[in-house]
Amino acid sequence: MTDTTLAADAPLYIVLNAGSGASEKEERRAAIEEVLTAAGRRYHLHLVEDGSELDDAAIAHAGQACANGGILVAAGGDGTINAVARQAVAHGCPFGALPQGTFNYFGRTHGISEELSDAVHALLTATVQPVQIGSVNGRIFLVNASIGLYPELLEEREQDKAQFGRSRVVAFLSALKTILSPHRRLRLTLEAEDRTMHLRTHTLFVGNNRLQMEQVGLTELAPEVAEGELAAVAPKPAGRLGMLGLVLQGALGRLADTGDVVAFGFRRMTVRTPFYGRRRVKAAVDGEVLTLTTPLHFEALDGRLRLLVPAARNLVKD
Repeated sequence: MTDTTLAADAPLYIVLNAGSGASEKEERRAAIEEVLTAAGRRYHLHLVEDGSELDDAAIAHAGQACANGGILVAAGGDGTINAVARQAVAHGCPFGALPQGTFNYFGRTHGISEELSDAVHALLTATVQPVQIGSVNGRIFLVNASIGLYPELLEEREQDKAQFGRSRVVAFLSALKTILSPHRRLRLTLEAEDRTMHLRTHTLFVGNNRLQMEQVGLTELAPEVAEGELAAVAPKPAGRLGMLGLVLQGALGRLADTGDVVAFGFRRMTVRTPFYGRRRVKAAVDGEVLTLTTPLHFEALDGRLRLLVPAARNLVKD
C-alpha cells in the first residue's frame, strides 16, 4: 500500500547539519537554496551549528510542518537523518532525506541520490511511501542498532577523531585498536517469536537495512529475512585475531563464508542480559551511543515512516 497524498506546493522544513567545515556548510546551503528558489517552492532552512541543538530543531520544525501541511526534511549523515525522522514519526508528518554522510545506507536503500542538488530536485516530484523502521525500547532506528563491541568502537573513534582529526585513516586505526583490545563477551538470551536462543558473543547487531546486509555478505546466511522483519546478527566468540578475521571477511562481503555468525529474521525480539543487577547497557542506534535499560525490546515497525521516495524509484517498485 502506498500513500501518495501530498500537496504539490507543500512547504519544506529543512534541518541541515552544518557538517565539518565552513565552506562545506555554505556549499550545502547554497545548493539547496538554488534548486528550491529556481523551482519557486516554499521552504524554511534551519542550519544546525551545534549537534546538541539538533533534537530541539527537529522538534520545532516537525511541529511547523504538521501545522502547515508541510514536509520535514533532514540533510546530513545517518545520525542526523535518524534524529529528524524520529520527530517526523512522532508528529505524523511526511519526511524527506538529503543524505550527506559517509555510508548513507538509508538513502541508498530508497534510491535517494548522494548528490545534493539531485536529491533536492527529486524531492520536488517525490511521492510519499510508508517504509519500515526498527525500534529498540521505543527508540527508532532506520539502519541498525547494536550492543557490545560496536558501541565501544564508536566511542573510541570519536575520542580519537577529537584528538587526531576526522579522517578515514584515523577511523580505521581507531577501529583496529578497539578490536585488538580486551573486551567482555556478552551472555544473552534472545526470545524472538517461536525461538529462544542462548549465546555468547562480542556484539549483537540488529539491522533494518538489506543493503548493509548484502555488503558484508550476510543475505545468503539469512535468506528468510523478509520485508516486515529485522535481522539479528551475532558473531560467535573469537579471540583477537579471530575478530580481526571476521572484520576482514565482512569488508570483503564474505561474512557468511566464515560459518562463525548467527543470523535470523524476526518481527519482535526481547534480549535479556544476566548482568547480576546491572540493568543498563550501552547501545549504538544509527551511530549514536545511548544507554538503555534491559531487557531490550526490538520491534519492526512496518510502514511507520512516511518517506518521500523519488518518482523513478517508486515506479520501479510499483
